[in-house]
Amino acid sequence: MTNTTVSPTQRHDESTLHEVRVHGHLDDRWTQWAEGLTFTHESDGTTTLTGPIADQAALHGLLNRIRDLNVPVVSVRRVDAGGENGQDSEDGEVSGTGTASTTMRAIVQDHYGDSNTLHLTEIAKPAVGDDDVLVRIRAASVHSGDWHIMTGRPYLMRVMGFGFRAPKARVRGMDMAGTIEAAGKNVTRFRAGDDVFGTCDGAFAEYATARPHSLAPKPANLTFEQAAAVPTSAVIAYHALRHKGAVQSGQSVLIIGASGGVGMFAVQIAKARGAVVTGVCSTGKMDAVRSLGADHVVDYTREDVTRSGRQYDLILDMVGRSPLSQLRRMLTQRGTLVLVGGEGGNSLTGGPLLRSLRALVLSLFVSQRLRPIVALANAAELQALTDLMDAGKVTPVIDRTYPLAEVPDAMRRLAAGTARGKLVITM
Repeated sequence: MTNTTVSPTQRHDESTLHEVRVHGHLDDRWTQWAEGLTFTHESDGTTTLTGPIADQAALHGLLNRIRDLNVPVVSVRRVDAGGENGQDSEDGEVSGTGTASTTMRAIVQDHYGDSNTLHLTEIAKPAVGDDDVLVRIRAASVHSGDWHIMTGRPYLMRVMGFGFRAPKARVRGMDMAGTIEAAGKNVTRFRAGDDVFGTCDGAFAEYATARPHSLAPKPANLTFEQAAAVPTSAVIAYHALRHKGAVQSGQSVLIIGASGGVGMFAVQIAKARGAVVTGVCSTGKMDAVRSLGADHVVDYTREDVTRSGRQYDLILDMVGRSPLSQLRRMLTQRGTLVLVGGEGGNSLTGGPLLRSLRALVLSLFVSQRLRPIVALANAAELQALTDLMDAGKVTPVIDRTYPLAEVPDAMRRLAAGTARGKLVITM
């Protein structure tokens, strides 16, 4: 390893020695903005920046500048007076300092691939912006969007800004529940100590920053684990039924994929709105779907629902294996078909994107409404779901919980399609 010492600035009495480790070998061109830090080029291709940093604000400023230069931060460590690395204690403090730790554990990913690309490591705790909140994550959950970002498929998403050769955001996970640790100066909806649930970037970590519009107060009658299971899946189900489907009391609703993360919420929400619900799932999950309130349950391994001859006012298709022509035959003359995801698509359906485009074009020429859906968790719909959960009409269903280190196992179970409910990560 080689050392490059940048001309030091005067060290204030309150300054604390830190080590910031980053990917890549930084050269002399980087020293202009790093006065007072020593660069050590490590044999593993990383660079360690060591030096005095006055306070937490100065550290966050340094980390933000590093990120602005598109240099990934590997870890941040406070070093005590004897030159030994401080260790995180159980209460989140760094021993010997009495100040909050600047690092956290997180599940990170440096290139696209399967669950083997995910690993637990210690990285810098994110800095809260003026318009953000910093959330201490209590629980998170896994859904299909995490799988898509992990694998980088469909490839179009890479072009859409998620990262061309590697994920733009290193930390995986979106759905979470936790406690506000700090709020930016422009944030008025939340304050430190508030329990919340919603979405963020990097939920598979001990801390994450989030925008207030993607959060809502955690329902008082739910645990953090239950609340973490709600955001994306429940919002998609609610949006599909309430806005795209405009479901009304007494209407007949068919939910294909009723035992999945979105489907289990859809069954409950449709029943809460007075619909007559038929759920389609596999043999082993029929009892679970029936227990959620479905009036009829169809085992797709024994019966092809598209050939039943029955018609429905609204169909939600989460699976994507049936061509549009077959689904339309099951719709009433002015019925509505909502396409949700559809990772199970095949050569007959053309995949989710092509299928959605066909539906939009076909809707221009037929009396039936064919609607793909894109929905993100937002405060208004999270609050509407909270009202349903407070009334006991919707309850999150959890299949299993995993500790943070076992996120790869949770992703494998998600990909296998064997879960009976949501997969939740506990901190």
